[in-house]
Amino acid sequence: MANPKSTTSTEKEALKPVNSILITQSRPDDDSPYSELTRKYNLKIDFRPFIHIEGVSTRDFRKQKIDIQAHTAVIFTSKNAVDYFFALCKDLKIEVNPDMKYFCISPQTSNYLQKYIHVRKRKVFTGKKTAADMQELFKKHKNEKYLFPCSDVRRDDIANICKKLGCALTEAVMYRTVSSDLSDLAEVNYDIIVFFSPSGVTSLYENFPDFKQNETRIAAFGPTTAAAVHDRKLTLNIEAPLPNAPSMTGAIELYVRKANKLD
Repeated sequence: MANPKSTTSTEKEALKPVNSILITQSRPDDDSPYSELTRKYNLKIDFRPFIHIEGVSTRDFRKQKIDIQAHTAVIFTSKNAVDYFFALCKDLKIEVNPDMKYFCISPQTSNYLQKYIHVRKRKVFTGKKTAADMQELFKKHKNEKYLFPCSDVRRDDIANICKKLGCALTEAVMYRTVSSDLSDLAEVNYDIIVFFSPSGVTSLYENFPDFKQNETRIAAFGPTTAAAVHDRKLTLNIEAPLPNAPSMTGAIELYVRKANKLD
């Protein structure tokens, strides 16, 4: 990624007008809040995922020495987990036990599960939205042998809940978060780069080891992403969620209004 002439990020530079923004995620629907920002402030907003998901190979999965058929229940916390679980079972020529129970973190996930199985009340259990919501489900089914298909980068909340309840849990890495190839951005500059995960920040430096922030403003969503920005000795100019800006688009709008002297 090309570096502007300046080599420091002073307060004066940080308040330079904003015309272009790079969102390090896939392009959302046309009616997203980013579309409103584009129209309202005449901004150039591009979308480019800095990371992507890849399924582990059958060879790598076997190295984990996990017997899928030895489990009585599967925990799904995302659509990715559903896809890669059934893909891996197919590749391994494993026929999932028809009596297997499925614990889904949200109605969206359980609905997506219907792509692979015929959902019946007696074997699909659904939380509201978060891992904490699933605690009561696990408590009612403490004797299950849970399999948790997950990424190599994951939160510990499911594991911590199961440990607290004394539930048998096997974490099975079935997909990985990897850095995308960003070589085509080498000569491209943006006024703001927006990150949503520590992995996105890692991808920036894997693609551009000599990256210097210079006049580029950095935005981060979530405390772990903000920490990753600070760990790289970058200046964090925009942070969300905050009380006055619970969303990333809201935080960007506040900053743009200030930098572009619209208030």
